[in-house]
Amino acid sequence: MEYESIIGLEVHAELLTKTKIFCSCPAEFGGNPNTHVCEICLGMPGVLPVLNKNVVEFSLKAARALNCSILEECKFDRKNYFYPDLPKAYQISQYDKPIAVNGFIEINSNGNKKKVGITRIHMEEDAGKLVHVGSDRLSGSTHSLVDYNRAGVPLIEIVSNPDMRSSEEAKAYMEELRNILLYIKVCDGKMQEGSLRCDANVSVRKKGSEKFGTKVEIKNLNSFKSLQRAIDYEIQRQIEELETGGKILQETRLWDENNSCTISMRVKEEADDYRYFPEPDLVSLFISSEWIKNIDENLPELPKNKRERYINQLGLSEYDATTIVNSIELMEFFENTIKLQVNPKLVANWLMGDISAFLKEEKIELKDTKLKPEILKEMIELIEKGIISGKIAKEILPEMIKNGTNPLKIVTDRGLTQINNENEIINIVKKVIEKNPSQVEQFLNGKEKIIGFLVGQTMKESKGKANPELVNKILLNELNFLKK
Repeated sequence: MEYESIIGLEVHAELLTKTKIFCSCPAEFGGNPNTHVCEICLGMPGVLPVLNKNVVEFSLKAARALNCSILEECKFDRKNYFYPDLPKAYQISQYDKPIAVNGFIEINSNGNKKKVGITRIHMEEDAGKLVHVGSDRLSGSTHSLVDYNRAGVPLIEIVSNPDMRSSEEAKAYMEELRNILLYIKVCDGKMQEGSLRCDANVSVRKKGSEKFGTKVEIKNLNSFKSLQRAIDYEIQRQIEELETGGKILQETRLWDENNSCTISMRVKEEADDYRYFPEPDLVSLFISSEWIKNIDENLPELPKNKRERYINQLGLSEYDATTIVNSIELMEFFENTIKLQVNPKLVANWLMGDISAFLKEEKIELKDTKLKPEILKEMIELIEKGIISGKIAKEILPEMIKNGTNPLKIVTDRGLTQINNENEIINIVKKVIEKNPSQVEQFLNGKEKIIGFLVGQTMKESKGKANPELVNKILLNELNFLKK
């Protein structure tokens, strides 16, 4: 029996505000446990929340960047449940009137483009964090400690439609969503720090069936790799359960990275279990059309539009455009370089090729180097003017990256200026022909591909400084003269 997987994602993104959603405590990551707290975020009796306007501003930016409609009126609700990291025993969230609905993201998965719908975006406060001593989870720990620094940090929850059909599509959706949030500067996207967290809802059904299968939620997936592995495992687990006559329970499961499997956490709650009711200490929020217009007018160029511009206007390949856009650091360096009137394709070639290879080998990031757009521009211009060859550029690149040294200074100091003098190159070519009579004889007998070897020997003899175009031209002239 063939099955089809149905996947939807619920993504929690911590907003990059300086303070928490309902108080003035710092919202930054880290700090000694329970130092970024006050009476409000600790849920002391008699305190009142005050909504942070920047939280609404950032939420609107995210909503519009994700093609959502903004509701004219939204309100906050109390979501009631007891857990030690929730000091009030309820979470202030949004239920029936969220800030935004009906958006979408366009993804590209293995060359297939599709739209994934977004059901809603709502604002809420984060909970604290439990630290289990002796184990990375409650099971097996000796005791647990609670840190309330994260309690009250502003979140938006972005809920997708169940439009994805594979773990690859889920990963592509998550990557594009993260890129968008980074581009509009509302979230730092650090999954390893928990500022971007993902829950996956997974079910399977027989192909051709219109009815969804029973949904299982996998909680707190904190990397793209974990997201894919957890979804793939859960799909296979559900199929095997159905094939052996079993029944899928609607439950919440956790991804066990060490054992590469999902494990049951609890039976899935329904909305009624949370006993939602309107937050009595906060009034409804009305979003004006002027506010939305201002948000729209000030959104930056988004990843999708940037990719299309790079491909259609700058002539980059889809692979290069996607790779550059997917890295804020690489994109900003690329943009700052081409602003200096440098050929975009040449900039992309160097960034994607030798520069990326060097960074990978040294295990460093571009921001940790002293390479500047002005330095890369000068190196490219030296190549275009024929002062240095591509081979020499590769030779001097490490010093440019490590020390930020001017490329012309490196070339001058090392005596690496490209040889463009024809007489000088003729002398080198004649020496190579004299040293390699066997290969010359092969060329004269019709084996013309051997010229590649002779070009290589000429470049070696010139220590890489000879102009390659002139070497080819002069070498052919000299060999053809020998044929006569």
